[in-house]
Amino acid sequence: MTDFVLVRHGETTWHAENRYAGRTDVPLTERGLRQAAALGAWAAGQRLDAVLCSPLSRARLTAGPAATALGLTARVDERLYEVDFGRGDGLTRGEMAEEFPDELAAFLADPVAHHLPGGEDPAAAAERAVGCLEEVARELPGGRVLVVAHSTLVRLALCELLGIPLARYRQVFPALENGALTELRLLPGRRASLLRLNAPAAPPPADRARRPTTR
Repeated sequence: MTDFVLVRHGETTWHAENRYAGRTDVPLTERGLRQAAALGAWAAGQRLDAVLCSPLSRARLTAGPAATALGLTARVDERLYEVDFGRGDGLTRGEMAEEFPDELAAFLADPVAHHLPGGEDPAAAAERAVGCLEEVARELPGGRVLVVAHSTLVRLALCELLGIPLARYRQVFPALENGALTELRLLPGRRASLLRLNAPAAPPPADRARRPTTR
């Protein structure tokens, strides 16, 4: 088995207006940079065997302090890109309702069968994300890996691995907090257990620092 600590990148400049950020390379805010620093402080007290991240700068900058604290180089993997939201990228829900109301209504009813116009099939996105995790699990059996990626991609991957219909990702996992920790244990045969969800990235007590996790 391999444990994955899945983290959504820090806050970006589009968060205040709740704009959909897919493939657009949106910068972190000052708060987002502080969240990245907090993740680094947490990582300094952990046993982690690798750090992976999306190619987008918001994920790379969030992963950077953790990788530095661990003496590792963050591995950038294109399979960890956020879902492409097509015409919805950069828009608020209200702006989508003005530009393509029917398509938005269909998306809200079933975001997998009716993904945003011009966007990526969420089932394909889930498959590429899970494929990445499975490859790393084969490489690092018994390991613990930090993965910094994106909200929709992580929620889809969680549904795929936990046997939850992908169309329910927005209901079952309504939000992943920026910089928070979601830990998943991946077993052979695409079996998984959710160990924690949206936990704050707080440094461990000094007497627990750098001790291996119990399995």
